[in-house]
Amino acid sequence: MKIFDKEKAYYLYLLIRKSEEKIIDIYNTDKIKSPVHLSIGQEAIAVGVSMAIDESDIIFSNYRGHAHYIARESNLSKMWAELYGKSRGTARGKGGSMHLNDISKNFMPTSAIVASSVPEAVGYAFALKYKKKDSVVICYHGDGATDEGVFWESLNFASLHSLPIIFICENNRYAIYSHQKARSINDPIVSRANSFGIIARRVSGKTTEDFFNATLDCVEKIKKVPKPYLLECMTSRWCDHVGITIPEISNEEINNIKNAKEHDDLKNLENQLDANIVLEINRRVEENIKKAVDFAEASAFPKNTELYDNVYN
Repeated sequence: MKIFDKEKAYYLYLLIRKSEEKIIDIYNTDKIKSPVHLSIGQEAIAVGVSMAIDESDIIFSNYRGHAHYIARESNLSKMWAELYGKSRGTARGKGGSMHLNDISKNFMPTSAIVASSVPEAVGYAFALKYKKKDSVVICYHGDGATDEGVFWESLNFASLHSLPIIFICENNRYAIYSHQKARSINDPIVSRANSFGIIARRVSGKTTEDFFNATLDCVEKIKKVPKPYLLECMTSRWCDHVGITIPEISNEEINNIKNAKEHDDLKNLENQLDANIVLEINRRVEENIKKAVDFAEASAFPKNTELYDNVYN
């Protein structure tokens, strides 16, 4: 049985946070060639989920995928090269922030289209069951994705065929600037998922370990009896929907974000570790980010002759 490793959790959490803070620092220099959807405030979900699954398990992310990618311990240098639009990026510089991938880590290519990865994830889970594989599919999506018809069609199919998939709903309550209450008459999302025969629960998200334990519980049950699960992970988006500014939303959400910052689990994890360990992890994080940014800076842009390469094959 997996045990929650606080040192590893702190390292991954800090690597995500510092990586995205670095993006904020240089975004206005125009070195980053694509829009960015930052995960700051939501890191605990990605860290907890990734630590609870195996290397053989499959991840489908979305356009807000930096945290998912980094928590999977994918190649940080290639992520930065992709942000820079360079040929050594994860999509050879043609995809940008919203199209990360690392097949070596079973991290499937992402898309900018809301909810588009959901049916893909379900299809992959169907293939796993058909081939009698023991892996589990993780499907990250936001609460906004639950407004799309294909999401509910996918849940229905997953339930009908008892597929080995966990839907990870990162519920920050906003689809761009529209609050969940303005978009749905039925809250929480878990109640709607239950109507499709999906075993669903809401995770309050007080700590990274909460998300780790909830995910691990689902994984262990799927390994015994394959069937779909949904975790509605409550969180807060500290930056704007896209870009690096502070979101201009309701006073209620401003207070929610303020409260979340006061109870940031990154600080909680740090306080549980020896001071020397914290210093060493901070050193490693800064070193790894510098190495990744230097890699991106030194890489070349794709050649004009590569424009149509890998488009249809």
